[in-house]
Amino acid sequence: MDINMTLIGQSIAMLVFVWFCMKFIWPPIMTAIEERQKEIADGLAAAERGQQSLDKAKAESDEIVADARKQATQILDQAHARANEIVAEGKADGVKERERQLAAATAEVEQETNRAREELRGQVSAIAVASAEKILRREIDAKAHEDILSKLAAEL
Repeated sequence: MDINMTLIGQSIAMLVFVWFCMKFIWPPIMTAIEERQKEIADGLAAAERGQQSLDKAKAESDEIVADARKQATQILDQAHARANEIVAEGKADGVKERERQLAAATAEVEQETNRAREELRGQVSAIAVASAEKILRREIDAKAHEDILSKLAAEL
């Protein structure tokens, strides 16, 4: 194959076309590609920041939920403790009231016992006086005394 003018013309035309493309077409295309790469990089960086922000918000929400659970547990523990205190106070008050009522009942029983003893003493003394009168009206006889004392014991 011979090198002729057509080949040289085509080579020159190709060189002019390449020079024209590199001078006027290539820079705007490269600028557009670089801008697009920058937009994509910015978008990826924003997505990364968004993901980090989401992870941080999730961690904070988990902390808030954990704190709320701790507070709820503390409140429940305090409520149980207060309920136990109220029950203990109620029991203590019940014991005090029972002891007070028991003391009052014991005092009342003792009072009734003393009253019954006094009444019984009065009756015994009346019987003793009556027995002495009966003994003195009869003759002094051991058998009669024993009979009167057995009747007196039966009456008591």
